[in-house]
Amino acid sequence: MSNVPADLRYAKSHEWVKPAGDGTATVGITDYAQNSLGDITYVQLPKVGATLSAGQVFGVVESVKAASDLYSPVSGTVIEVNAVLDSAPETVNSSAYEGGWMLKLKLSDPSGVDALMDAAAYEKQIA
Repeated sequence: MSNVPADLRYAKSHEWVKPAGDGTATVGITDYAQNSLGDITYVQLPKVGATLSAGQVFGVVESVKAASDLYSPVSGTVIEVNAVLDSAPETVNSSAYEGGWMLKLKLSDPSGVDALMDAAAYEKQIA
């Protein structure tokens, strides 16, 4: 059973979003996604300042099993990336929702978060 925090929103492509209330949001991949990938060995993230559209590929996560594209669940400008993942990509495996976050965005439209699945809907998708 995967961990699906109730305070996050979820994309069909297994990314999560945590809105901060100040027009920014944190993005990462779900516990289900990291578990499906296996041991993560590399994470490629965009540069600060990059502008992303919802559904756009923003990076790649590589594991012992596969390489997978990462899709932005919302539109915005990258204001921070998790530099820890450069030297410790396995943090995504051990802490998908805390230490393993991937990027922070200044949302171009905060209401875009509302279009994503809540925890109950995401749990149905991965069941």
